[in-house]
Amino acid sequence: MSELIDRVKGSIKLVIHGKDEVIDMVLCAILAKGHVLLEDIPGVGKTTLVTALAKVLSLDYKRIQFTPDVLPSDLAGFTMYDKNTGEFMFREGAVFTNLFLADEINRTSPKTQSALLEVMEEQKCTVDGVTHNLPKPFFVIATQNPIGASGTQKLPESQLDRFMIRLTMGYPDHESAIDILRGDSHEIVESLNPCLKKDEILELQERVEAVSVADPLLNYIVQLTEVTRNNDLYSLGLSPRASIALLKMAKAYAFISDRNYVVPEDIKAVYYSIANHRVVLSTKAKATGYSPEMALSNSFGSVRLPG
Repeated sequence: MSELIDRVKGSIKLVIHGKDEVIDMVLCAILAKGHVLLEDIPGVGKTTLVTALAKVLSLDYKRIQFTPDVLPSDLAGFTMYDKNTGEFMFREGAVFTNLFLADEINRTSPKTQSALLEVMEEQKCTVDGVTHNLPKPFFVIATQNPIGASGTQKLPESQLDRFMIRLTMGYPDHESAIDILRGDSHEIVESLNPCLKKDEILELQERVEAVSVADPLLNYIVQLTEVTRNNDLYSLGLSPRASIALLKMAKAYAFISDRNYVVPEDIKAVYYSIANHRVVLSTKAKATGYSPEMALSNSFGSVRLPG
């Protein structure tokens, strides 16, 4: 199984240079049935990463460039009257796919953003009182520019909590930047060969769910989330949904590390990407110069390792 995962990662690395950790985290989220938020400045390869994933994983792929005039019906679909049949027909929106890319999600209206809440939580979509199931597998990968960039607005906490992880790609290092110049990423993406089929992805997701976790580690995960709730560093701590995400991501990380059991290092490897977008720092923490990374590092270090 490790050879299969390595082949997938190797194909993606042909177009995404020097970002092995980001690739690992995104693959873990997919195997854990989660959604991904990529936050970074334009031009660092966010969309290229998603396109390469769709190609390598044989996924149907749709993309919407979010702007203030994008409507909820563009995402969910709508019903219209067909005069030939005399019936109302449902027309599917962009979310009826395997991999939905919500590009620059924080440039659209809160009403349109909220159309994704049911989709992300239940993999279902309700239009005019009728609920439609989405294809399987289904993932949302959203990109957003940093808060404060022109024309952006903050995502609500309820939506942020539905993203399993938030990642920042960052600039490539010097050697990786040279590798980027040597090739045409668009042409390379088009030439990528599928490494997995949809039914194989579903099978891998089942195997990830079967990864074993000892009771002391379950207790450790809960402690890591509880420590953020009654803490003067935070005005909003980690939710129970964050505990579930931490468990699922730790299982997926163990799986891509070729293990069928979780160890504390798996939890540590995914902790920050799970927590960084869910916590809100208190006024006191901000006044004393804390960043979310510093606060979470402090909280993580305060919880004793099991065993």
